[in-house]
Amino acid sequence: MTPNPDQPDPSERLKALERKLAARKVIQPIKSHSESHHGQAQLAWRMVIELVAGLGIGFGIGYSLDLFFETMPIFLVLFIFFGFAAGVNTMMRSAKEMQAKQQAEQSADDEGETRGD
Repeated sequence: MTPNPDQPDPSERLKALERKLAARKVIQPIKSHSESHHGQAQLAWRMVIELVAGLGIGFGIGYSLDLFFETMPIFLVLFIFFGFAAGVNTMMRSAKEMQAKQQAEQSADDEGETRGD
């Protein structure tokens, strides 16, 4: 069989196709399960520490005011509740921050998948 002069060499066509495929192929790094697990554990500890810090600061302020004004349980109880509310508020802000970060990563992943098609 003699090659047709109008058609390019099959090996050249194959090389051109491989170049096109390589240009379109998007290599995404594989996230290990342990990385995401450590990130979630870090977030959980951060939230616990924020709550305990709020309670501790509230306790300290309340106890100090009670010693100063000599009204032992009033300010202590009041500021423990304020500290708890502040700690929960800070925890919610951290959760929203993490959720926004995950949504941004998810949209970036989705965008990468659509560009790869």
